[in-house]
Amino acid sequence: MSSNAPRHTALDALHRSLGATMTDFAGWDMPLRYGSERDEHLAVRTKAGLFDLSHMGEITVTGPGAAALLNYALVGNIASVGVGRARYTMICRADGGILDDLIVYRLQEQTYLVVANASNAQVVLDALTERAGGFDAVVRDDRDAYALIAVQGPESPGILKSLTDADLDGLKYYAGLPGTVAGVPALIARTGYTGEDGFELFVDPADAEKLWQALTEAGAPAGLVPCGLSCRDTLRLEAGMPLYGHELSTSLTPFDAGLGRVVKFEKEGDFVGREALTEAAALAEKNPPRVLVGLIAEGRRVPRAGYTVVGGGEVIGEVTSGAPSPTLGRPIAMAYVDAAHAAPGTAGVGVDIRGSHEPYEVVALPFYRRQK
Repeated sequence: MSSNAPRHTALDALHRSLGATMTDFAGWDMPLRYGSERDEHLAVRTKAGLFDLSHMGEITVTGPGAAALLNYALVGNIASVGVGRARYTMICRADGGILDDLIVYRLQEQTYLVVANASNAQVVLDALTERAGGFDAVVRDDRDAYALIAVQGPESPGILKSLTDADLDGLKYYAGLPGTVAGVPALIARTGYTGEDGFELFVDPADAEKLWQALTEAGAPAGLVPCGLSCRDTLRLEAGMPLYGHELSTSLTPFDAGLGRVVKFEKEGDFVGREALTEAAALAEKNPPRVLVGLIAEGRRVPRAGYTVVGGGEVIGEVTSGAPSPTLGRPIAMAYVDAAHAAPGTAGVGVDIRGSHEPYEVVALPFYRRQK
């Protein structure tokens, strides 16, 4: 088997039996959609959707020095995360460029689970391994140890409650607890990437199919449907959530991305990128970088990543993500634009779509916020 052959999740045969359209994503063969992307998207917004996210990269960091290592390797204050809680953070290069955005779970006093994007899992693993020198901690590649299934949408708590006696009501946003779901041992997390309430279930790959089937059966009366990567992208876009390779990259610092809040200068000790990020923070104060904004089309043409944003006859920015929004019924985009054009309602902003300047309304992110 050539190293270029895509990897398959534990649910690969099941996806094919459901008639999924498969696609290569970050070296994995993943379901793009099962039927209508729009129907899958709206199911998550109004009922529930079931996702295979087993392509994400899990890395375990253990040992007496695990907290100190992660505080040094990442920009966040990971030592302050309580057991059972999770934190959104980033790993940066020494020059401040973003290598990846991450979710870090503190499973036990000396055990952390770092979840990286599929496209960057090896990069993150290599960086953590390299940065572990001198720390009393072990970095372990656990990508093959987990399958990851997510159930997202307003009906998801009820569906999951029917299969577990874990305390879901007590499980806060950005937390995780060990439990059993449909007889399967799982780490039950509540972070989400859709703008809806929902849960992520980290399980042994051998248990993935049993769990998927149990969730499918339990969710059927509530309208749960299997969902592919395509609607995951439109859901996160409506929710204003960044995607690595689009809104985040090594050419941007967290401050360039409007996410400077994840950098915790107040934590003790040095961390990789501290000096460069201190400069980036000061620069952003004096001379605001381009701002990430939302754009809503006045017409029907869909903007795509890389399209130029124009204003007053000049280039003022670039689209990072764009798609038709099933919830709003109009094309939307996220774009980095010059600060002078970033205020919601700024007039005269357009997107150059194949030579035609299509009018767009500038709005604050996110496009969609669920009713609590």
